[in-house]
Amino acid sequence: MAKHLVAVVGRPNVGKSTFVNRIAQADDAIVHSMRGVTRDRSYHEADWNGESFTLIDTGGIEMGDEDAFQTSIRNQAFTAANECDVILFVVDGKTGINADDEEVARSLRKANVPVLLVVNKIDDPNNLDSVYEFYNLGLGDPWPVSALHGTGTGDLLDETVKLLREAPERFDPNAEDAINVAIIGRPNAGKSSITNMLSQNDRSIVSDVAGTTRDAIDTVVHHEGKAYRLVDTAGLRRKSQIDEDVEYYGFVRSMRAIDRAQVVLLMVDGTLGLTDQDQRIAGFAAERGCAMVIVLNKWDIVEGAEAKERVRDQVAERLQFVSYAPVIAVSALTGKNTHRIWEMIDKAYAGYNARVSTSALNNWLAEIRDFGHSISQGKKLLKLKYATQTATCPPQITFFANHPEIVTDNYERYLEGRLRRSFEFTGTPIRIKFKRKD
Repeated sequence: MAKHLVAVVGRPNVGKSTFVNRIAQADDAIVHSMRGVTRDRSYHEADWNGESFTLIDTGGIEMGDEDAFQTSIRNQAFTAANECDVILFVVDGKTGINADDEEVARSLRKANVPVLLVVNKIDDPNNLDSVYEFYNLGLGDPWPVSALHGTGTGDLLDETVKLLREAPERFDPNAEDAINVAIIGRPNAGKSSITNMLSQNDRSIVSDVAGTTRDAIDTVVHHEGKAYRLVDTAGLRRKSQIDEDVEYYGFVRSMRAIDRAQVVLLMVDGTLGLTDQDQRIAGFAAERGCAMVIVLNKWDIVEGAEAKERVRDQVAERLQFVSYAPVIAVSALTGKNTHRIWEMIDKAYAGYNARVSTSALNNWLAEIRDFGHSISQGKKLLKLKYATQTATCPPQITFFANHPEIVTDNYERYLEGRLRRSFEFTGTPIRIKFKRKD
């Protein structure tokens, strides 16, 4: 069964993300004094008195429409509230009630799950004068806390856990083994659109403003009997272009998402062609040993066969170091070819987990020796005596040789090419090691 869900909602800058980090005892939620830092809803694991639950950190709810993202943020927050077991409505004890608090409270009074009114920024627990006005919101007794210092959070969590234990159980898609897929790429390459297309919901906010996604966001999707955990990441830029602190934190979250990914979808904007940033992002994923699928997005608006051929040539030339990655051209907007992404993920994941028997590897090695291609240095002639696979995820092949110190990069690439022609390693890097055996 699923862990229970607790949604943290409220207007911007009342301390929701600080509160989430306090409860989750982590720094997963981006905290910044700028309004609107949290835009999508993000999920964080927490535990209190032996009860595990998941916190949903939502974007700040403002009832006005002056911000380009505000309608989406508001929808995200209310969606989170609708899918949870308990709602924690966070307000600012220093500034008091404002019109947005009253509007949100009016909506939450209709919720069919318990709502706890959390008055944050009560840094002096002996002075509760500012708390009493919040009774006017009609949501019962306020819970005074300081997310910054932790005061009051224990009593609040006791009540939260009590309510969770009374809530009905729910099925947990995360309990299954899911393939971890990080969707990476430059800002505005279409990562959130692909996430929403594949998951068939509007979990990630989609906008043509670069940098909309700042947190890495998990979505578990079932497709043809398999579970996939899709992680929509903030767009990765050059560090020199990351001027805002908050965007840097988004960059860190993206790197963490790549670290735990098994497969990455590298989104390339087909209308721009391959850029230095795309090359650099592919390098990050390759260094960390992820399997990879390259997705050329916006293919429906790349005009003419010549332009399309030019983009494919760029990919082949500039991403030669990940030439094992299959390339697929899609349109997230129209959905064209997006169904094939599942097939490519499965192929890359199979290669990532592939295991070749020792006997098959040594039969292959005998053919390599018969072919006669080797290297020498002075009087030293390399002889590969034995090979075995020593790891998967990604596959690692260890060769035992008489003079491993004379192996060159070119010879290593030669062996990798021969391995790929003989065995099914589509979409995955191969680690090659050499050990001495006289």
